Amino acid sequence: MTDQSATIKIGDKTANLSVKSGTIGPDVIDIGALYKNTGSFTYDPGFTSTASCESKITYIDGDEGILLHRGYPIEQLAEHGDFLEVCYLLLYGELPTAAQKKDFDYRVTHHTMVHEQMSRFFTGFRRDAHPMAVMCGCVGALSAFYHDSTDITDPHQRMVASLRMIAKMPTIAAMAYKYYIGQPFVYPKNDLDYASNFLRMCFAVPCEEYVVNPVLSRAMDRIFILHADHEQNASTSTVRLAGSSGANPFACIAAGIACLWGPAHGGANEAALNMLSEIGSVERIPEYIARAKDKNDPFRLMGFGHRVYKNYDPRAKIMQKTTHEVLAELGHKDDPLLEVAMELERIALTDEYFIEKKLYPNIDFYSGITLKALGFPTTMFTVLFALARTVGWIAQWNEMIEDPQQRIGRPRQLYIGEPLRDYVPVSKR
Repeated sequence: MTDQSATIKIGDKTANLSVKSGTIGPDVIDIGALYKNTGSFTYDPGFTSTASCESKITYIDGDEGILLHRGYPIEQLAEHGDFLEVCYLLLYGELPTAAQKKDFDYRVTHHTMVHEQMSRFFTGFRRDAHPMAVMCGCVGALSAFYHDSTDITDPHQRMVASLRMIAKMPTIAAMAYKYYIGQPFVYPKNDLDYASNFLRMCFAVPCEEYVVNPVLSRAMDRIFILHADHEQNASTSTVRLAGSSGANPFACIAAGIACLWGPAHGGANEAALNMLSEIGSVERIPEYIARAKDKNDPFRLMGFGHRVYKNYDPRAKIMQKTTHEVLAELGHKDDPLLEVAMELERIALTDEYFIEKKLYPNIDFYSGITLKALGFPTTMFTVLFALARTVGWIAQWNEMIEDPQQRIGRPRQLYIGEPLRDYVPVSKR
């Protein structure tokens, strides 16, 4: 809290509002008493100027291109840590000691199995069902299998539910993938790390041995880290809003998955890859650049710019390096999509149009290429996003549950419909 205050006067009514300060970032005006004192609400479509909660988890400075998890820069976490270490950090607020890391890794690893009856659940979907549709249904159904971790008032049950979600999401995602391509499910192995286990469950088959490539495993782990949390975005806000009603954690995560499915959110990397495929070659780039600049042309460059980052997306720098490592390892140095991507990136960083509008390459620009190189179809891209973001959702959900100021979410509206009118019998209409 600061000594500052804000005054809003509407007609002859005045509201004196307190101003709150965080540890970093812009101050916020507490408008909780605005309606009581003036009879007016605020109007903020998309809530882009409204803080919906207090949080200690993630901080973004879009103008400076900064992303911090519990104060640690994303660049340092992706370069030096692994995904489960970041999970521990998001959940508990501090990086783990060696003993804490070993214990946490063990607990997650030994929760990766799903109830055997879950495998029958998948057969209820059409064989060509979109993997995200399967994920929504299966994650929501977890509450029907794990009754012992749905009491949100019990801290121990919340912890068990959190670990279960982080541990089981790769297994469910891999099962959704295997069902989609018509291959048998592959069970997790406890002697593999998180990312390696996931790749094996996706790409191994019973008829031959599968050895995980460490370069690809590290790339997968880094993708998970870069997508782990991103402050109060649409899906995280959905999880918090669902959780504010007292819904069980599995239902809340299923709600987050449903929100993430949208092409403006989790589907952006798939859209970026489709755009690169449409362009096809470096020679055709000028044509598409001209179309992107034409206000009358519906074509839009996907993977450039970000609603929050008005500077270069810090995750994109790490993802660019990871993309090169994967393509080099797999012998795709001359991948045409990468050539198109690199030339588009060069133009975006030097062309006055892009610079003026701050249309810098974002993480989706590179992650789509990398996931394609790893062997995933585009329909799986958002599933992988959901897998990684689960820890962020769970951390935010836990923080919300423990917040004494939290109340059920209830946004207001600006009503523009018909005023009061009387019912007219159908015979007189």
